[in-house]
Amino acid sequence: QVQLVESGGGLVQAGGSLRLSCAASGRTFSTYAMGWFRQAPGKEREFVTSITRSSGITYYADSVKGRFTISRDNAKNTVYLQMNSLKPEDTAVYYCAAVQTPRGILNTRGSYDYWGQGTQVTVSS
Repeated sequence: QVQLVESGGGLVQAGGSLRLSCAASGRTFSTYAMGWFRQAPGKEREFVTSITRSSGITYYADSVKGRFTISRDNAKNTVYLQMNSLKPEDTAVYYCAAVQTPRGILNTRGSYDYWGQGTQVTVSS
């Protein structure tokens, strides 16, 4: 029902900022809750943040709280991840995810039905 494509990844120095985008296909984007996950080499995919479909309530992993901000623009079928004060530990492939019928509290991989291919974020120093 929905296809997701991430973009905006790249190389940035520690303390810098980066903004990721996730473009969704279809005209029912506003009915999906959205999330961001990340996976570093040799590690499991972990929850980063999520946003509900209508109310816009957000959730953040403790590791990124206060530094990352998730937002969505339903008119553009896009969800964003603004990353500030980046640390080398943030280096990972970042994945966008979507679910139309939320389950749980949207903080686990199993809560989502659709996934993008990911975009690489590398933080130096």
